[in-house]
Amino acid sequence: LFVPYYSTIYPFLFLRDLFGILVLIGIGLALYRRLILKPPRLKTNRMDLYAILLVIVIILSGIFLEATKMIGYSDYKRMVEEYSGLSDPEELRALEAYWVKEFGTVSPNLREPFDKTLLGKGKELHQSSCAECHSKYQWAFVGYGTSRLIRPIGTGIDRTQIPLFLWYVHLLACFGGLAYLPFSKMFHLLSSALSLLINSVAEKKRLSEPNRMTRRALELDACTHCGTCTLRCSVAQTYEEIQNIHILPSEKISAIRIFASQKRLSEEELRRLQEGVYLCTNCYRCTVVCPVGIDLQDLWFNVREMLLQKGFPEYLVLSPLSYYRGLMKGETLLKDYPTPLLRAREAILAQCGLMKEKEKVIPLTPPDRPFQTGLGLSAQAKNFSVCFGCQTCTTVCPVVANYENPQEVLGLLPHQIMHATALGLRDLAFGSNMLWDCLTCYQCQEQCPQGVAVTDVLYELKNLAIRYVREKRA
Repeated sequence: LFVPYYSTIYPFLFLRDLFGILVLIGIGLALYRRLILKPPRLKTNRMDLYAILLVIVIILSGIFLEATKMIGYSDYKRMVEEYSGLSDPEELRALEAYWVKEFGTVSPNLREPFDKTLLGKGKELHQSSCAECHSKYQWAFVGYGTSRLIRPIGTGIDRTQIPLFLWYVHLLACFGGLAYLPFSKMFHLLSSALSLLINSVAEKKRLSEPNRMTRRALELDACTHCGTCTLRCSVAQTYEEIQNIHILPSEKISAIRIFASQKRLSEEELRRLQEGVYLCTNCYRCTVVCPVGIDLQDLWFNVREMLLQKGFPEYLVLSPLSYYRGLMKGETLLKDYPTPLLRAREAILAQCGLMKEKEKVIPLTPPDRPFQTGLGLSAQAKNFSVCFGCQTCTTVCPVVANYENPQEVLGLLPHQIMHATALGLRDLAFGSNMLWDCLTCYQCQEQCPQGVAVTDVLYELKNLAIRYVREKRA
C-alpha cells in the first residue's frame, strides 16, 4: 500500500501503535459495558466473547512482539549481518554501543555507560547504515514503553526465543481472524456498510420478493449484537416473566440466523422462537434505533409467517398481538391467513372434551376449585359469580346478533359462559367459540345491571385457557 514502506520508520511506527491503543480502548469500553455497566437485558454470547478475545490476542501479541524485537540482541545481530556490510570489530562495537544507548537493545557484551567518542562513531555508522530504515523507537510509544518494562529480563527473553513464539502467535491470530471473519460478528464490518447503503437507495415497496429476501439475509449478517434494539423494545420487560430469550430483539436475530441457514432446530426451539417473534407490538422502536439500519419489523413479520406454516399451534394469534398481522394481510398468502387461527383454536378445543359430548350429563360436584380460584385472582373478573342470568349481555352482544342461530355457531352465549364459570365447568368455558370470537367491545359489561365485568371475565378466561393447554402439553 505504501512505497517505500518500512515497518520501522516514522510515521508507521507511530501510527501502528496509535491505532493499536485505540483498538484497546474500544475493547476496554466493550468489556466495561458488558461486564460492569451491564445495561438491562444485554446478553453476551460466545460469538461476542470470541470476537473480543481474538482482537485482544492480536493487539497484545503485536505489542509484545514489537517490544521484544526492540530489545532482542538476536534481531539486532541479524540486521547488522544482512544490511550493514561492516566487518571491523571496532566499528561493530561502536554501532552496538549506540544501539544499546539510543534504541534500548539488550546486549550480552556491552553495558552502559559508554565513552562519548565511541557513541559518536556509532552514530556515524548508524546514519550511514541504519538510519534510512530505522527511526527512533520512541515513536512507537506503546511498544517502546513496554520494552523499557521488560528490559531487565531482555537477555532471557532473547535466549528463549520469545520473539519467535510471539511472531507465530500474532501471525496465526491474524490469519485465523481473517478466516473466521465471514462466520463471526466481525463480518458486520462489511455487511453493515452494505446494509446502510442499500437501505438508502432501495425503496422496500419497489423491491421484488427475491430481492427482499436477499436484503433480509444481508441484514442478518449486518447485526452487531449491540443490544440497542433490546434497550428500546416495548415488550422486553416481558422477559422477566416469560423466560424466553427470543423475546429480546437482539437475541431473536441470532436464532433467526440459525433458522435461515437451514440448520436443524428442535421442535421446542422452533416453538420458543415462534413465541418470541410473535410477542411483538410492532411499535417500530427497534427499527428506528438500529445503528445499521436493519428493518426489524419486516424481518419479524416474515419469519413469523414462515414459522406459522411449520404447523405448530401459536396461541398468541388469538390475542391483540395479531392486529398488525391483520393489517398486513395482503403480505401473506390469503389462503394461509386463517390457518394459524384455526389451528390454535382446534388445539384448545382438543383439550375441552365436554364441548364434543353435548349429550353427556355433566356432574356439578366437585367444582373445579383451582379454575375458579385462578379467575378470582383478577380484580376485574372476580365478580362473575353474581350473574343471575338476565341475558342482557347476550342481548346486546354484536357477535350474537350476527347469527340467526348463535348457539349452534358459538357454543355457549355470554351469560351461559358466566354460569359455566360459576359452576367450575372449565371445559365448557374454554371450548366455547364465543370466548374467541368476542370483540372486546365492552357492550355487555357496560349494560350489565349487576355490574359483572363480563368482557374482563372473557379476557381472563382466554389467558387461563392458553395457560391450561400449555401446561398439559408440557
